[in-house]
Amino acid sequence: MGVLFDECVEQGAATTVRLDRPFDIAPDGGLHYDLAGLAELVRAASGWLLAAGAGPGDRIAIAKDNHWDYDLLACAAVRLGAVPAQLSGQLPAEALGELLKRLEPAVLVTTARLLRSGRESGVDLGSLARRVLSLDDQEPGALVLDDVRGTRPPAPRRPVRGEPLVINHTSGTTGVPKLVVHSTGTIIGKLACLESHRLPVVGVRRDDTVANASAFAHGRTFCWTASVCCLAPRRIVVLTGADPATADPVLRADPPTIVEALPSTFVRFQPLLSRLDNPFRDVRLFVSTYDAMHPPTVRAYLAASARRRPLWMQGWGQTETGPLTFRFLTRKALERRDRHPTTRNLGRPIPVRTRLRVVHPETFAPVPRGQAGLVLARTPARCLGYVGEEQRWAAKQTGNWWNTGDLGQRNRDGTVLFLDREVDGLPELSCLETEDLLEDRLPGAIECVVLGVPDGPPLPVVVTEDGEQDPREWARAVRDLPKYLPELAEPVTLTWDEVPRTGTGKVRRLALLAALTGRAEPPGTGRWT
Repeated sequence: MGVLFDECVEQGAATTVRLDRPFDIAPDGGLHYDLAGLAELVRAASGWLLAAGAGPGDRIAIAKDNHWDYDLLACAAVRLGAVPAQLSGQLPAEALGELLKRLEPAVLVTTARLLRSGRESGVDLGSLARRVLSLDDQEPGALVLDDVRGTRPPAPRRPVRGEPLVINHTSGTTGVPKLVVHSTGTIIGKLACLESHRLPVVGVRRDDTVANASAFAHGRTFCWTASVCCLAPRRIVVLTGADPATADPVLRADPPTIVEALPSTFVRFQPLLSRLDNPFRDVRLFVSTYDAMHPPTVRAYLAASARRRPLWMQGWGQTETGPLTFRFLTRKALERRDRHPTTRNLGRPIPVRTRLRVVHPETFAPVPRGQAGLVLARTPARCLGYVGEEQRWAAKQTGNWWNTGDLGQRNRDGTVLFLDREVDGLPELSCLETEDLLEDRLPGAIECVVLGVPDGPPLPVVVTEDGEQDPREWARAVRDLPKYLPELAEPVTLTWDEVPRTGTGKVRRLALLAALTGRAEPPGTGRWT
């Protein structure tokens, strides 16, 4: 990864890149790059990190605003022989401070804004690393880019296949995230390698324009960076935020043929679909990971494509394992609107590489197909461990099986029906399935969230643009639900910004429950989160 862009240039890759805003590490560099320009940025950044005090074997923490230069900085650290730890700048200061304590980094690459925000919350982030490199303004005790520019980049070091290569954190929906360590053998040899082939229909082609609107601090984009650059599409479009007004001109300038985005970003971009110059009209493949997608959103994007047979690829996995299953959705598949929406079916385990087992949560005995239980996984792509939480890591292993902490069932045809995270699960219903039903029946809802309450009816939260919901519309939506599900509590209606979220856009369900009820007791045990 330290010489990824250099090697792509040597192989003749002619990919160009369009950004929606300049890189934080190159604020004067403009919005357009080729791979040679990215290679030069990585080489320069490796010199900056060396000048800041990092060396081979050190950990380098990166915490900043969301942008693809997270991966450029990670590549620069790898080139130096160090181990990058990519931390979302959207983490609460207390959580970010805890992660830095576990990491003990030689260098923290961050921004003055984040340092000031931490101090305002009572956390001195700068004190948790030997040296601090600020990418924008000067802060007491911190270096700035002008202090390290011009340092001669070191010769690249080749990482050892089984040793730590990169550290990423989990989403953190239930508290402080876990720090996940991957090696070259797992994240590159098993994960990136899997999607670096020109597969029929779903593989990246040389004439593709690939747009990505992701959370670039997470392991998924590190893997994507490796694979997409090797496949050398015509154009890469990078989107750093979820504001449709900002994304619209960028997408219209380079209409994508493949789009990968956070589920929450797909939801926020949905108003663009109704425009006459809909920027998704030429998309042949949509890709979603990280979180559940609800059927109305998938249906709307597939309908907006002018392609004859557009596909939606839905992946399910974890930071620790990479993808475990995948499913391709078509317009026809999304016609179903019954109580088992298609997007809950996650497809089959990845052939040859992944095995799944569903077990009883108490006894861990395998359960019959069609019965719900905890999902265990077996994959050679599993990470090396957690930084500073060895006991937590060990508790999630059952022999050679990995406890995903997810509830689901294996269907007779071998596919997996996803129900809930165990910490959120209720014995009498699937919160996610109920959300699917409600979103299909409430056209004015941006999002529906159903919260499990340990000693009361499930609490529905309806997210709308203005925080208002017509009671008559709600009554029509739920009038026949008792035939399938328990009674729901009266709904709470909120705006998008009133819902607490992670850096990947996931709803922090326990935080939302605490804000609405004053209690944060999960309905499940949470033993495997």
